Amino acid sequence: MSPVSKSSPKTESKQLLLGGHVNGGIKGSVAKAEEIGAQVMQIFLGSPQSWQDAAPLDKDVDLFVAQVAEKKLGPVFVHGNYLVNLASNDPANLEKSINKLRHTLFLSDRIGAQAVIFHPGAAGQTAKPEALKKVVASLRQILKGYKGKTKLALEVCAGAGTTIGDRFSDLSSIINAMNGDERLAVCLDTCHLYAAGYDVSSAQGLQATIAEFEKEVGFSRLVAIHANDSKTPLGARKDRHENIGKGCIGEEAFRRMLQHKALRHQPWILEVPGFSEKGPDRENLDILRRLAN
Repeated sequence: MSPVSKSSPKTESKQLLLGGHVNGGIKGSVAKAEEIGAQVMQIFLGSPQSWQDAAPLDKDVDLFVAQVAEKKLGPVFVHGNYLVNLASNDPANLEKSINKLRHTLFLSDRIGAQAVIFHPGAAGQTAKPEALKKVVASLRQILKGYKGKTKLALEVCAGAGTTIGDRFSDLSSIINAMNGDERLAVCLDTCHLYAAGYDVSSAQGLQATIAEFEKEVGFSRLVAIHANDSKTPLGARKDRHENIGKGCIGEEAFRRMLQHKALRHQPWILEVPGFSEKGPDRENLDILRRLAN
């Protein structure tokens, strides 16, 4: 297969880049993205709750790449497996997590994805500083010898239990320990931020959030924003996504975020339940477009 260009529309123009997480994997996601009117999309490469690795045929990979180009979709993102925990205290689970994310990264590079967005993991009974060291050691194994263009994007988490990544300082600690490895990136999630205590629902809170992110991580690392309202209140530390404008964050907050110069031209990816409970839909995308203008 010929190498796939990873150039992102966001570096070539200042258009809005709105889309969603769509089902169907390599074989069916392009049609679904077109159905809801998405410009950018995120997919799973296989079951997000299984250790079994996806093994698509070369012809299916080639067709996917061709369809993405034909429909002018992109950038494309892959969401990592939910079982992955790079801080696991179980040696067998840790090994499976490392192998799974490495396989996902290499396959994502084959399909031309801009990044694999993943949850770093949970500390369990381990103190967070030690858990962060374990994440770093895991990332070093995953990235060893990797020369592709697809990045690994650490996702901000809602902070339930002992999950890692509910503070921007967690992400900066990992990136700094990796000596600023350019193969690492970051994904923000509006629901996760709000649940973790970052008040993106207010003008003052948004400004404080943006200032802290710039100081700790830097916007050069940001590759995508998951657009989700929240079913639960500020600081609830629960990952409960809601349709845009129907939760505790609210429409005006999304208008503010979509019109903010630091966020406006990022890829915005819906992970909402949908108004028909079938996932990201045209209705939610239309709301984002309305609020952005």
